[in-house]
Amino acid sequence: MNVDARHTAGRDPSSQDAAAGVDEARVLVVDDQPRNLEALEALLTQSGCRLVPAHSADEALLALLDQEFAAIILDVKMPGMGGLELAEIIKKRRRTRDVPILFLTAHMLDERDVLRGYNSGAVDYLTKPVHSDILKSKIAVFVDLYRRGRAVAQANESLRREVAERESAQQALQLVNIELERRVLERTEALERADRRKDEFLASLAHELRNPLAPIRSAVEILRLPNVSDADAAQARAVMIRQLDQMTRLIDDLLDVSRITSDKLDLQIDRVELSPIIAMAVETSRPLVLQRQHTLSVSAAQLPVELDADPARLAQAINNLLANAAKYTPQGGHIALTTEVQNRQLTIRVADNGIGIDQVTLPRVFELFAQGDHAWRLGSGGLGVGLTLARRLVEMHGGTLEAESAGPGLGSTFIIRLPVPEPRAEPPVQPEKHQVIQLDPRRILIVDDNVDAAEMLAVMLHGWGHDTRVVYDGHSALTAAEEFQPEIVLLDLGLPTLDGYETGRRLRETACGRSALVVAVTGWGQEQDVARSRAAGFDKHLVKPVSPQVLRTLVESAPRRVAI
Repeated sequence: MNVDARHTAGRDPSSQDAAAGVDEARVLVVDDQPRNLEALEALLTQSGCRLVPAHSADEALLALLDQEFAAIILDVKMPGMGGLELAEIIKKRRRTRDVPILFLTAHMLDERDVLRGYNSGAVDYLTKPVHSDILKSKIAVFVDLYRRGRAVAQANESLRREVAERESAQQALQLVNIELERRVLERTEALERADRRKDEFLASLAHELRNPLAPIRSAVEILRLPNVSDADAAQARAVMIRQLDQMTRLIDDLLDVSRITSDKLDLQIDRVELSPIIAMAVETSRPLVLQRQHTLSVSAAQLPVELDADPARLAQAINNLLANAAKYTPQGGHIALTTEVQNRQLTIRVADNGIGIDQVTLPRVFELFAQGDHAWRLGSGGLGVGLTLARRLVEMHGGTLEAESAGPGLGSTFIIRLPVPEPRAEPPVQPEKHQVIQLDPRRILIVDDNVDAAEMLAVMLHGWGHDTRVVYDGHSALTAAEEFQPEIVLLDLGLPTLDGYETGRRLRETACGRSALVVAVTGWGQEQDVARSRAAGFDKHLVKPVSPQVLRTLVESAPRRVAI
């Protein structure tokens, strides 16, 4: 058995317990005679506890303040404070009142002293000299009880921690569930909004596509009348051209948005002047402005302004703002376009006195397919992509596009800010000398399974003075090419049986196909479609509906080729 005589007041008992181990039990032995302490040590050597000696009541009290004990062996007769008085003090303290006390005495006690000892907390008396087996047996019982109590306390503490951890975990789980429910709710609402916007967009798309079809159909019927006047026929043709242009713009906007959202739109950046860009945007928007009887004022910067920009795309962004102003301003309104340069920053403002934007709608005016709640009242239409496209085009130029409005009925202002580059010294660019193209007939083979499209294209080309032949599938195209020896082949890609790509490849293997200008004419216009047609041997890729001016320029400028 180890004898521990260290009693440092203020030492942390929990740290000592942890260092000693939870199964170690201490027994406090209080006796003023060193020989008695030594004798007790010899008796309790094999008891499995640590003996802590105290030579006086004061030392015992210090030890009780510092440590926990399984039992106390206490001499009754000691100088100063005796064992009975010490026992009474021990039992008054909450921490030590349950520690069993075993009195040792060398004197015979009367019944009153014995009763006092029991009242003070003693559990037993032993008379000196002590019988070793009895002492060992009693101490073993106390130590076992102590260890059981410690084990129960430890189990309770472990259970308490486990309960606390479970409660903490449940609280954390509740918080996670609340957050998950919030996210699910937000996601559900977002999906519902997206679904509603998709339905609204599809409805708008159907409406916007049907709108041009109605006057086109009426114009066709007018042209079919037997006695139609030249004026009515001219008006019908003008209507058809305008409405076809409108449908083309709608489809182009959708394609541009698709390219932008997939990062497939490339800008052709060059050092350009601002004035022609503004003029291009104003001219493009003029028909809509005139149709709605608006006045448009343009106030440009006095000095020439140069930008690093794609002029067509920047003009498209400005035109979209002008078109938006025209749509959302009641008939007979006013639109103002102003430009100014300060601190190498260009500011372009498009302001109107239209229906304005409320504070709820303002933050989302640039969202895809977003339209104002009052658009239907003005019959403005549109797909809700113009502002989205304008902002992205401006951002691709390194600028910003913002919207301002004082509220409903108070008009709107859209502000473009673009960086102005440092001027560079360059020699003046000499205007290109345009080569005069000789307008001579060409042999043109048209291949399209859409009979109406092929026939109308042939009529148009024939009206321009060219010799045409029409076939409606790939195999017929290969046969016709050998017979007709075309200089130009306008080949649809979506042909039945033998598609346009394979037809183009086989055509290139023939003598006439190697010398002809082979042009893909198709509704597929993505970059991968152009790359695929180029890989199949096509010289050009035109997207339906093909602009008559583009086609005429292509046909008339095509070089003469000599068959190999």
